[in-house]
Amino acid sequence: MDRLRNKIRDIPDFPKPGIIFKDITPLVKDPATLRLAVHQLLHPFLGRDITAVAGMEARGFIFGSLVAWELGIPFIPLRKPGKLPYDVQSVSYDLEYGSAELEVHIDAVDSNDKVLLIDDLLATGGTAKASCELVEKLGATVVACAFVVELDFLQGREKLGSYEVHSLLHY
Repeated sequence: MDRLRNKIRDIPDFPKPGIIFKDITPLVKDPATLRLAVHQLLHPFLGRDITAVAGMEARGFIFGSLVAWELGIPFIPLRKPGKLPYDVQSVSYDLEYGSAELEVHIDAVDSNDKVLLIDDLLATGGTAKASCELVEKLGATVVACAFVVELDFLQGREKLGSYEVHSLLHY
């Protein structure tokens, strides 16, 4: 995991003073390291009954779509409001600095689907928890959540309760 850790850049005071942002841009810029991250994200789920991968806007799209491609299953984008052209289901949730909303097409998944949720970062867990709720509103089952980076000190894993959580790097 040192190869991955060495490609995560710290940006101090972003998006506000006191925050150290974990920048994945150097990781996705390096094809070999990106490939390693994708394979490490999907490895625990090989042979499992997963029928779709969902990823949150925007960095979850990068890793989620690549994991879905590797597994040969559909990718489901979970988007910010107003970005999807068809009928949507939505969920609102609180963030540490306000509130947000995610949307998904109403026909993205159904009750037969078993979904792996992917994002780049697990922080407080608000976005991940809302994403699980959104997928489940459509009747699908969330099999697990996988992240490139987990900020342990923010205890986001606790917000995810009984969901299986897999993270590559812990800070």
